[in-house]
Amino acid sequence: MIQLKIISKVGAAAEAALEPHIPRLYATEGLRMMAIVELKQDDKNGPAADSDAARWVKVKVTHLEVPGEEQESIIREAMRALYLQRTARGTLTEDGHIELSDETLRLTAGMLHAVETARLRAGLDHWAGYMRRLMRSGDLTLTEMRHELDTVADGLTTLQGHALDAPAEGE
Repeated sequence: MIQLKIISKVGAAAEAALEPHIPRLYATEGLRMMAIVELKQDDKNGPAADSDAARWVKVKVTHLEVPGEEQESIIREAMRALYLQRTARGTLTEDGHIELSDETLRLTAGMLHAVETARLRAGLDHWAGYMRRLMRSGDLTLTEMRHELDTVADGLTTLQGHALDAPAEGE
């Protein structure tokens, strides 16, 4: 596992963006502020293959913008959407559809696009894991491999919402 280290000194552009907010940060105990941040890789180590040293990468905040009060809810919504996309989970049902976890459904708050994004993410995670397990087996015949690839193609087609008997685009 690669360790992440954040350099505490921010870039000049980020510092300039934060400057107007410093008095409010100082005056309000425990204040939290939303920000859009750009990180830049600053340094990394690459220990030898036989070394016990941990790998790490250092990043620096190069740019940063803090939204105004009226914009903060939009940034929070974007953050929530990105979190949902990253953490969406579900189960593949017998008919090849994805049933989203209760937590994922809670995070979607009934938004159809969020439900679809979460469903697609969970489905892609399933089929990517299936392919990784398949590739690790290593002793499949060509016929078995073709069968497994057909299974994956059918699963991805179902994930897209297409009927299995309809030819895929380009066929």
